[in-house]
Amino acid sequence: TLPPTPTPLPEDTGWKNVQPGIEVRSLNVGVGTNVERVTIARLDPATVMFRVLYAPGTPATVSAWAQQTGALLTVNAGYFTEEQTVTGLTISNREVFGTPYGDYAGMFAVTEMGEVSVRWLRTWPYDPHERLREAVQCFPVLVKPGGVMGFPADADDGRPARRTVVAQDRSGRILMLIAPRGFFSLHALATWLATSDLDVDIALNLDGGASSGLWMPNVAQSDSLTAVPVVIAVMSR
Repeated sequence: TLPPTPTPLPEDTGWKNVQPGIEVRSLNVGVGTNVERVTIARLDPATVMFRVLYAPGTPATVSAWAQQTGALLTVNAGYFTEEQTVTGLTISNREVFGTPYGDYAGMFAVTEMGEVSVRWLRTWPYDPHERLREAVQCFPVLVKPGGVMGFPADADDGRPARRTVVAQDRSGRILMLIAPRGFFSLHALATWLATSDLDVDIALNLDGGASSGLWMPNVAQSDSLTAVPVVIAVMSR
């Protein structure tokens, strides 16, 4: 008996409601002669809560983070050292770690009041006196405020890799995106984000390569290939 033929993935699933405030979509994106499979979660900050979780020196895969915390969605966050400590500014439950990057970088931030933003630090710098509950700084900014492609070809070495992105659309919703097959260069990803139908206002590259992971139990599961010490987790309010 021949094994059953796998059902081919649709070119584009369209947005599917997972629960109130959370939609998921997967689609094929041509990158040269290759096809990347991009998965995006679209999140309403009024309905869900964002946490930055950090365990210096004791990393875990993105799926393990999800299992440990019961998060609705977990993605890897910023860059870290071989000693499994973050490099850029990271705020977890009001506790501050790492070193702020310069104005070339970006930041995902949650205020004490629960307001969520993705920023380019050149136009919206970090103020050490602002009351942030959670934050992650990373780079580069792939789409600058207003939906402007933010990473030109001459800034890119052209290397493709697995990618993770956090973005905000013009309606204020947060987008978390993974491209796990590893076909996108940073410039190609920036160009696609700026010209896609995702209505992106600003997009920030997170740590990529083996660190990239996005985990939604029973919905979308692309685990990191290595353990990471810091993640962004989405929780029920």
